[in-house]
Amino acid sequence: MNRILLLNGPNINMLGQREKEIYGQFTLQDIEQSLEQLATENAYELDSFQSNHEGELIDRLQQANGKYAGVIFNPAAYTHTSIALRDTIKAITTPVIEVHISNVHNREEFRHTSMLAPVCFGQIVGLGITGYRLAALAFFEKK
Repeated sequence: MNRILLLNGPNINMLGQREKEIYGQFTLQDIEQSLEQLATENAYELDSFQSNHEGELIDRLQQANGKYAGVIFNPAAYTHTSIALRDTIKAITTPVIEVHISNVHNREEFRHTSMLAPVCFGQIVGLGITGYRLAALAFFEKK
């Protein structure tokens, strides 16, 4: 099972256009291309999906169960609000690493709490695109 799912939540499709001082100049396509190359170099396949809709993210997590070595997930704002995503991650056996481009602990206080981190395999924050790459490497090395 040499497949990884890259899952991105609301407004990640707006990278490169919004709050560049926080998120930088890169786009979602840049992230996907970087991870696709890294996956290929490590004999993995990468599937990518982004949605602004919580239910679609839940559906993808449920569909990923048992079909992927892991899920790299940036739930964006749903990190702080979604018990439904938490319950889904807890219910599946496929490990999930929560990734955030910015350091959420250096931002508004409401961003300091993740509803999802306690049920995830790991969490990476504040490292930009590198955070996604580190999550992928964690799955590649977990083999």
